[in-house]
This record gives sequence, structure tokens and C-alpha cells, in this order.
Amino acid sequence: MATTGNKARSTETSGGIQSLDAALRLLRSMAGYGRAVSLSEIARDCDMPLSKAHRYLASFIHAGLVEQAGRSGKYDLGPGAAKLGLAAIARYDFVNRTAEALPELCAETGLTGLLSVWGDQGATVVRWERTASPTITSMGLGTTLPLLNSATGRAFLAWAPPRLIQPMLDRELRQARSNPNLFRDLDTSARGLAALKQTMRDNGYASVDSRFIPGLVAIAAPVLDWQDEAQAVVTLIGTDAGLTEAQSDAVRRLVTFAAGHSLAQPAR
Repeated sequence: MATTGNKARSTETSGGIQSLDAALRLLRSMAGYGRAVSLSEIARDCDMPLSKAHRYLASFIHAGLVEQAGRSGKYDLGPGAAKLGLAAIARYDFVNRTAEALPELCAETGLTGLLSVWGDQGATVVRWERTASPTITSMGLGTTLPLLNSATGRAFLAWAPPRLIQPMLDRELRQARSNPNLFRDLDTSARGLAALKQTMRDNGYASVDSRFIPGLVAIAAPVLDWQDEAQAVVTLIGTDAGLTEAQSDAVRRLVTFAAGHSLAQPAR
């Protein structure tokens, strides 16, 4: 008996309870399907005997986390799982969670970073993180950034709900019509903007070169909610033109960082 007890304690202190880990792995597998699934599919995905998977599912049904269809016998997430998910979503703080981790991203990349949210006046900087060699710029906390000629604004253009950004987009498009030199690298037609948005969504980030702020370049990636919409945007600023290249280390780190603080993943 002592040996069994020691083994159980060893399992728990080494990283958790194995049976609970297996049960949660089963729930995650079901969530990944997006549809009702059979017992055999679940067991295969979890590398688990049918009998063991069935016992876990029976417990989850009892708890309301899983439900079983009558005729097909397939399993799906139940109302209890929905309640847990909604409770977690309601408590998820996109901005503060991301802001707390921003200094580490800036230390890793050596680049100035900022976190922005969409406010009444547009993309607004709410966190500014400087490195040991800070980038010299007039921007700071509370700065509002344009939609079409800033990396931050372009990220909101690609991932924010259209109804949210439409008033500012309309204003900037009116400016573009009256002064075409404002957006020299953009096709501001409906087709041109649609193509720009799709490119950014495909790449997972937005960027601008030094034509907008002489000597500085920037890349930006969204922090996405469960509806694949930007709750915030993380931006890195530097002086190296290679920063904006899709294969740059900074882009890779930025996109990974933003995805890690999102509830959805950027469409690639």
C-alpha cells in the first residue's frame, strides 16, 4: 500500500494527475472537431482504449460537459462546457494580459513596442515599452494613429469589425481623394483596400516602411477575440528596413506573441 501511495504522490507532484490530464485531453480533442464525433474517433485521437474513453465520456455526460445524440450515438460538447467557455471569455482581459508580457517581447527583439486599442479617436496607444536603446519618436501614451498609413492602424483595418472603423476609414479616404500624395504606396479603391486587407490577413501582420515616419519602420499584429476580431494590436518599431520582411525574426516573434494572447488565431 505504501508503494502505491508513493507512486500516486509522485505522479501528482511531477506535473498533475494523469487521469485528469487524459480526461482534459479528450475534451480538447472534441472541441477541435467543431461537430459531433464518434467514440472511435475520440479514442483514436487520444490514443486511448474505447472502454476508457467511454468511461470518461459517461462522467462528462453526468456533469453536463458532454451530450450524446440519440440516433447517431455521437458525442458533442454539452451546455456545461458552453457555460464554462462563456465564463472564461467574460473574464479574459486581453489588454492587461498582453501589456504585462510586452516587456519580454521588447527585450527579446530589442525593439520598441506599443499596445493599442480602438478608441473614440481611432487606434490609441495604451502601453509604451522602450528598450535599452529607445527609438526616438514623438509618439507616446495616448497617441492616436492613422488607419491607412500606420502599421497599427492597418492591423485594425484588417482585423477590427468594419462597422467600428468605417467612420475613420471614410475620413481618410476623403483626405486621399483631395491629396493623393498622402498614401503613395496604397491603392485606395475598394478593390485595392480589399487586396491589402487580404494580404495582411494571409501574412498575419501589417507593416509600414520609412516613408511615413522617416527612418522608422513598424510591424503590427492583432490580439484576437473568439470572433476573430482585434481587441488590441501589438506593434514593434525599429530602424532596420529588413524588419518588415515576412521571414524576419521580429515578425516571427511578434506574430507568435500576438497569437499566444489571442482566443482565435490569425487566418493564414
